[in-house]
This record gives sequence, C-alpha cells and structure tokens, in this order.
Amino acid sequence: MALLRLDKYLCDMQAGTRSQIKDIVRKGRVKINGLVVKKPETKINTSVDIVAVDDKQVSYVEFEYFMLNKPAGVLSAAKDKKDRTVLDLIKDNSRRDLFPVGRLDKDTEGLLLITNDGIMSHELLTPKKHVDKVYFAQINGMVTQKEITEFAEGLVIDKDFTALPAKLVVLDYDKKHNISFIEITIHEGKFHQVKKMFLAVGLEVLYLKRLSMGPLHLDGDLKPGQYRKLTDIEILKLKQCGN
Repeated sequence: MALLRLDKYLCDMQAGTRSQIKDIVRKGRVKINGLVVKKPETKINTSVDIVAVDDKQVSYVEFEYFMLNKPAGVLSAAKDKKDRTVLDLIKDNSRRDLFPVGRLDKDTEGLLLITNDGIMSHELLTPKKHVDKVYFAQINGMVTQKEITEFAEGLVIDKDFTALPAKLVVLDYDKKHNISFIEITIHEGKFHQVKKMFLAVGLEVLYLKRLSMGPLHLDGDLKPGQYRKLTDIEILKLKQCGN
C-alpha cells in the first residue's frame, strides 16, 4: 500500500503544476471516491482510492517502461535548452519523471530504455552486475585477430580507465571501402566507450547502434524515433537481470 499526498499524486500524473493543482483542489474540482476534497495534503491510497478531476478519473501509474529506437541527432537526456532529447519523442506517458537508462552518444542509434524506475536503472548500469550491452558498428579499417584479442583481455583506454574484457566479432569486411562490420559486447557504459576503445587501437567508429541491453533486445519493428511500452515479461526479465 502506497500513501501519497493528493497534490503529489496529481502532479505525478501530469494533471498540472503543484500550484495549479492546489488551486483546483481548493476550488472543489477534485473528488476522492466520489467525495469532494479541498485539502491538497489529503493522503491517497494509490491501491484503492479513486481520484477524479472535474469528474474525470485520474488513475495512478507508479512506474513506466518504454523501449525507444533512438535516432541519431537526439540527446540521451531528460531535457536540454538547445537540442531535442529522447524524452521529447515519448508522447503518451503518464509520468513526468521519466529518464533514459544510461546514455547513447548524440550520433549513436538503437536501443534505449526510458523509465522512472531508479532502482532498475542502477542495477542495469552498475559495472558490478556485468550486464551485457551489445552494439553493431562500422569501423574505418580492417579489424583483425589482434584487436579481438586485445578487447578480450581488457583494453587499456587511458591511464584512468581499463575496460572490462569485451567480446568483439567481425561480421564482414568491405575491402573496396576498407570498412569492417562488427558486433561488440561490453559491460560498462562509459562516455564514448566503444569509440574510445577503437581509437585506442588506431581505428575509427563510423556508425554505432545498440542492439541489446541485458535480456532486452531492440524490437526490429521499431524505426528510428519510434517506441513502445515494455511487456510484462520484458520488465520481469530486466528486474531478474539486475538481481
């Protein structure tokens, strides 16, 4: 059983700002279980109480989970004064406190989990859990067994960071354009990590897309910029992954 102040309940459900909500409550426009309530501090049992504004029910959603196929050119941030963010792409959310789990570079595409579940986010991102993150990339140059071995042994990026052992698989090589097509599995999620790993061995990432994060795989039906809610099974697998 979760008890919340009425004004927080309505604010969480985007019924208005905190000051707007206090105003409509005091004007008698809010009902709890059919009875008018005029005190914003009234406690709500989110499991059983029915809240309505102007006789329209406002159901409570504690957590939301969205899978987004992040397009290039969009920031992995909750808000930004200049650029469009991944949250600007989510249009039918109930919660106002959503955030991206981890970051993808501005020009990187692919799987991004959007939620307001802070505990799940921490469990998926902490290096202690070694949650796999799989990327597809196009590399300028030929990726050889030498790089595969170096990545597998734990690549030294700089004096402050040595990456955990990573699995590097060469999918194809375009000899004409000197481009390698690879798949890489890492366990952290440091800033520009994949790009820095290849730079450390003298190679450049031309294109990068995240395919999966733990048990969550990018839905092939989602085009860049599209999203959907996670299924109950996907949510359960993510929670089990973090435990």
